[in-house]
Amino acid sequence: MTPLLLSAYTATTCLGRGLDATREALRAGRSGLVPCAFETVQLATWIGEVAKVDAEKLPEALAAYDCRNNRLTQMALETDGFADRVREAIARYGRTRVGVFLGTSTAGILQTELAYRRRDPETGALPDDFHYRTTHNSFSLAEFTRDYFGLEGMAMAISTACSSSAKVFAAAARQLELGTIDAAIVGGVDTLCLTTLYGFASLQLTSGQPCRPYDAARNGISVGEGAAFALLERCDQPKPGSVLLLGTGESSDAYHMSSPHPEGLGAKMAMEAALRSAGLTAGDIGYINLHGTSTPANDAAEGKAVSALFGSGVPCSSTKGATGHTLGAAGAVEAIICALTLTEGFLPGSPGTENVDPAIPVDYQLKSRDGKVSRALSNSFGFGGSNCSLILGVAP
Repeated sequence: MTPLLLSAYTATTCLGRGLDATREALRAGRSGLVPCAFETVQLATWIGEVAKVDAEKLPEALAAYDCRNNRLTQMALETDGFADRVREAIARYGRTRVGVFLGTSTAGILQTELAYRRRDPETGALPDDFHYRTTHNSFSLAEFTRDYFGLEGMAMAISTACSSSAKVFAAAARQLELGTIDAAIVGGVDTLCLTTLYGFASLQLTSGQPCRPYDAARNGISVGEGAAFALLERCDQPKPGSVLLLGTGESSDAYHMSSPHPEGLGAKMAMEAALRSAGLTAGDIGYINLHGTSTPANDAAEGKAVSALFGSGVPCSSTKGATGHTLGAAGAVEAIICALTLTEGFLPGSPGTENVDPAIPVDYQLKSRDGKVSRALSNSFGFGGSNCSLILGVAP
């Protein structure tokens, strides 16, 4: 593919709001995970909750979109000057030429959970002030963002579980290549809700401790929430040090609804496709941000795939020990972390992980350290075998 410029980007997670907070926490090896005290949830687990989401107020004209997911969306859009850069792009290209491609797994499902408590005791009807389309609906995120900027062109929501906001980069890149748009807002947002927390607990996938990706004693995930965005544009002559999307790779192994292929078949196919897309070889990659959920099966399968393709010579880590697993937002959050790795000259470690599983032969980074790399790969793998790998680089 033709490299695309990330002309602006931002991320907000439990580590804090924006790039500075994210960079500082990762460099310090600090985790944002805390014992779960979300809403009425009673589970012995740890979560990554973003501060002050409930205090965010949407504009009156967009009040129908009010839900936790869209509040966090607005928080992130208005961080790191991202919204201003989007408005500049709209002024350059026009309202029909800036596309919206966003990923989520649960969108505003919390709004439905809260509404269900207020249903009519006689008829069971949900309250009149509940709006499914603009809250719970997966497209709500994309529609809210499009209306937030007054855009009139292409908008798409992708919901493929934990690969959702990685796949949006690939979808947007195809449209930019086709010439249907001139710029694209890409990213993802997922917020905490009861369905996710109790759902993963029912699958016995949550840990009673902060998650420990790739640790020999790993035993489950820590659910988090987050929002991350990037503005993709064509650029024939990017400035030195600019972050570029070099390649995307997608696969679907469809091995099992909630378990990865034990040999990491789909993961390997996605990484190989990303390398082909970028015109690179495995030796060109300087850092890998692993999907690394901290479940026994996921980390073992991904580790096999990474080892088969890259050997044990490429530094890698999962940053979910810092942010928690932000589910549908993870692909975008971790792509932005890769952008920080490329521009700030450090390799992030893995808070919580103490003893790397000796059965997984990869160069796993326990502690953050200085290290200049020019290309990074980010993995995102979803339920049902929906896999996506992204390769980012810096312009020389």
